[in-house]
Amino acid sequence: MSTPPATAEQQREPESYEIRVRSHLDPRWAAQLNVPDLIHESDGTTTLRGIPVDQAALHGLLQRIRDLGLTLVSVVRIGPDPAP
Repeated sequence: MSTPPATAEQQREPESYEIRVRSHLDPRWAAQLNVPDLIHESDGTTTLRGIPVDQAALHGLLQRIRDLGLTLVSVVRIGPDPAP
């Protein structure tokens, strides 16, 4: 019995997102939020970068940001996670 070919949706790489929150977060927040990069921007915000997630995980991360009382500034889809 053969396995049916994967659909285009199944073959897609996970999308990657860049999320910006108000204020500079301590680097320890990277582990708490499970994100690889926290970048302090000159405008006083923090960018969470390199977040390869599906839609359910993205909503979960946004819920954690809300539950922690962080102010969400922006969410930008930056495409599939680049190959290592």
